[in-house]
Amino acid sequence: MCVVEKQVDSANRKGILLEMVQVLTDLDLIISKSYISSDGGWFMDGQCLPLESLFHVTDKAGKKLTDETLMLHIQQELCATRRKGEKGRETEVGSEKGGEEEKEGREMTALEMSGMDRAGLLSELSRVLVELGCVVTSATAWTHNDRVACIIFVEEASEAGPIRDPKRLGLVEEKLEKVVAAHSRRGERKRVRVTKLGAGHTHRERRLHQLMYADRDYESCHACDGDSSGEHKKGCDGTHVSVGICEDKGYLVVYVRSRDRPKLLFDTVCVLTDMQYVVFHAAITSKRSMAHQEYYIRQSTGSSVLPSESDKQKLTLCLIAAVERRVSHGLRVDIGTENRMGLLSSVTRVFRENGLSISRIEIGTERGKAVGSFFVTDCAGEEVKPNIVELVRQETGGSVVIDHNNSPHRLHQSSSSSVIHKTKDSVEAKPRLSLGSLLWSRLERLSTGMLTKTICNYHRGCNMSTYLIQ
Repeated sequence: MCVVEKQVDSANRKGILLEMVQVLTDLDLIISKSYISSDGGWFMDGQCLPLESLFHVTDKAGKKLTDETLMLHIQQELCATRRKGEKGRETEVGSEKGGEEEKEGREMTALEMSGMDRAGLLSELSRVLVELGCVVTSATAWTHNDRVACIIFVEEASEAGPIRDPKRLGLVEEKLEKVVAAHSRRGERKRVRVTKLGAGHTHRERRLHQLMYADRDYESCHACDGDSSGEHKKGCDGTHVSVGICEDKGYLVVYVRSRDRPKLLFDTVCVLTDMQYVVFHAAITSKRSMAHQEYYIRQSTGSSVLPSESDKQKLTLCLIAAVERRVSHGLRVDIGTENRMGLLSSVTRVFRENGLSISRIEIGTERGKAVGSFFVTDCAGEEVKPNIVELVRQETGGSVVIDHNNSPHRLHQSSSSSVIHKTKDSVEAKPRLSLGSLLWSRLERLSTGMLTKTICNYHRGCNMSTYLIQ
């Protein structure tokens, strides 16, 4: 496979790795391999030592990048990211860099919601927005472990632009809160927030991770009670996570093996960053359909106190959740049509009336057109009937395409073959991939000469506690 290598040297400040990965994923690039090192991983005189990163990237089709303009743009974006401080990066909700809203630098009104998932919820929310005279410009929603989180950007229908009146913002939030609360049990976790945003806010997909983490969706992925091996109660699509301690260096050693997919590295680094960990060394590779990620991390507080077993297990479960949240379940329905008031409400109503549940939404606007994808499943576990395409086309008046590769049955078949079966050896053994051996085996091949600092004795004193997910 032809790839383009991008090397980045930077101070290892909090969040810098996530920002670099975000730049590459927002450009729809596939990171096939990555090597990260912070020159020993220690602080000297209160200053962070340099972070060196090497990314092997291709386009979405796995082909070598040949567009010189694109490569220059990548270099400029990475350099700009390197120079940025943390100021303005830890604020609330935001859109993906490079989106229409970000480029124009205009204010937006954002709805963020998290809580218990139920059939028809997104349809009801979008219907209320229509009744309130709001036009949806983009929407992203994830469902995981019976929880849902969504971010919807809206404008006034009467005049393009955000909702500026604080009283009207409060009214919209109140109406949407009632929809979420209508079928909620007493004391159930839920969040509804409508706010006006400026430029420089948190990346939209990172914010979705934050919402689901705050909603504790990872709790439903916990290991079987009393099972020290960490075997899960239900399948986790072959995700295998190990968390151990390298006592002589003060590192937590994290190993993740899962099905490979776009944005996997972004998702795992998001969770590590939001859980207040800093990555000092890492090696990420993909082979066939599987991805292997190994991280050497420390708490960003600089505390020398090593995490407890419960802390390590929580980190394990949060990484599993990070891998799972973006996994596509159901039939993928792609639409492209003129954006209009009530479009999202119309499409979600068609799914609801046909007994379908929405597992994920990604839709935005490009030059006045609504373009995006809906992932839908049959509540009874049956395959989605193909007539849904014509029904959606009648509502949208635009193009509608379905992807049968995401049908529930096909997904189940492909997932079952990747499940890791627990044996005594597989649970007690350390992961086969070693950061030290992996890096040294490739040092001579790296023309950039990065990572030439000695990385030795990393595994000395490491006590790996492995959680095998089935």
